[in-house]
Amino acid sequence: MRNNKELGREKTSRIPIKIVPIESLKKPAWIKMKLPNTAEYMRVKNLLREQELHTVCEEASCPNIAECYSHGTATFMILGDLCTRRCPFCDVTHGKPKPPDDLEPLHLAKTILALQLKYVVITSVDRDDLRDGGASHFVKCINQIRRLNPNISVEILVPDFRGRLDKAIEILFQSPPNVFNHNLETIPRLYKQARPGSDYLHSLNLLSTYKSKYPNVSTKSGLMLGLGETNDEIIEVMQDLRSHKVDMITLGQYLQPTEFHLPVARYVSPDEFESLKVVGERLGFESVASGPMVRSSYHADLQAQSKAII
Repeated sequence: MRNNKELGREKTSRIPIKIVPIESLKKPAWIKMKLPNTAEYMRVKNLLREQELHTVCEEASCPNIAECYSHGTATFMILGDLCTRRCPFCDVTHGKPKPPDDLEPLHLAKTILALQLKYVVITSVDRDDLRDGGASHFVKCINQIRRLNPNISVEILVPDFRGRLDKAIEILFQSPPNVFNHNLETIPRLYKQARPGSDYLHSLNLLSTYKSKYPNVSTKSGLMLGLGETNDEIIEVMQDLRSHKVDMITLGQYLQPTEFHLPVARYVSPDEFESLKVVGERLGFESVASGPMVRSSYHADLQAQSKAII
């Protein structure tokens, strides 16, 4: 198990590699996406439009959108649809965001009530323009959701609050979720390429700081595979997560949203995902979701149920 000093030395001594696009790389048979053609899909979509809400399902071009919408679920994205960062793997639009919408928490809570959800995931774009990184808006949303939906379980998937960590953590303590999620996304060697505005050690510290101050809240993180990492490097990250007291993990295949995003360097086989799941369970994760189509909030309610959170 590597400590922070070892991680820091590795971070400064290694030079990120450049991934060369593989033009002939075709999607294998196990990468399957369903077409959005159900009445429930349209109901959810129209309801989101009526309430002027955004979902990461649409903004990030999630391949599971048809399945999730058709089951009446969605991962809500608060604080607008414009991100202050431009990560080359992500399809969320970059730009100058508008001020937070004071009515968004209420619209969100009403939509969740209309969908009769028992479990909800709330995420956001990066808001480096806000002094608290958007933490106070998360709290407002959690409070409104629970006011109208008293029996619901809430998972928040937060940005890294870089430069605002202490302030954001203090604010988030006001209304703790059932699950606190922050994605590492990839291995340290690929951070400058995949997450140029983020820092691996900072993200680990965010997870461990929240856990140390609120040990009863489950912590969770996710990784994309297929950007050029090795399985050994993925396992090292899993070890780092466990040493920072993270309870749950998701592992899924990275899919290139458009030709302007990072290319897929490899397609990880279902057998490899299954092997990594076994490793995760041996490392002590209480829940491991691992598979080509797994995403951070994909079937999040089922993952929480396996940990007896809801």
